[in-house]
Amino acid sequence: MPKMKTDRGAAKRFKVTGTGRIRRRHAFRNHLLEKKGARRLRRLGHEAEVSGGDLRQVKRLLGL
Repeated sequence: MPKMKTDRGAAKRFKVTGTGRIRRRHAFRNHLLEKKGARRLRRLGHEAEVSGGDLRQVKRLLGL
């Protein structure tokens, strides 16, 4: 059976840390930033960990 191909869209959106956790970007940080507060933008600037409900699907897309 051939190898599974990594989903290229998922590969661009998620990254795996050295310890194996999967990180993602926050939504709402792309445009219309003028009306959003500085504290909110700072918080959205950090990467977040993929939540438990999505983890299995994301791992499958990444071929993990």
